[in-house]
Amino acid sequence: MIKKVSHVLIGALLCGVVTGCSTVASTSVTSDNGYETYINPGQAFKHTSLTNIDNKPISLDPNKKKLVLLFATWCSDSLRTLNELKASSIIRDPTVQIIAIGREQTRETLKKFNKDFALPFELVADSDRTIYQQYANKGIPRLILLDNNNTVVKTLIGEQANIVDQVIW
Repeated sequence: MIKKVSHVLIGALLCGVVTGCSTVASTSVTSDNGYETYINPGQAFKHTSLTNIDNKPISLDPNKKKLVLLFATWCSDSLRTLNELKASSIIRDPTVQIIAIGREQTRETLKKFNKDFALPFELVADSDRTIYQQYANKGIPRLILLDNNNTVVKTLIGEQANIVDQVIW
């Protein structure tokens, strides 16, 4: 418990605030908080295969809806969203594939994090934002809902509580 609380506190210090875990990767502003989303409903998701933290390839399952979560272990909003997701029925839905992509996280960092957090879905490291920067300029967690054809249904920025309630295809 102390370890988890320290993760949240460190995340809050790094973010500069308790909520709104963002770091600037672009100077263009399209909303009040400057968040831009580079993929919209109706567009194809750019990654059809990824490599998990065990260095094994994972593919997007054509028989399932997908929830792609862009997060960081140091972000309090990401931690809250992960806890909400773990407590939700989505986690047990056999028709949904969940993939969490750790922005600015290494495989080793995510493996250590998952020992404590015990996430029952695939984790992918994105240590240099190569994946993240194709979908957004800043702000985490980001939730991208895909249909069976890997087409974006909805994108969400998960900085508020109960964001998982909005995960509806």
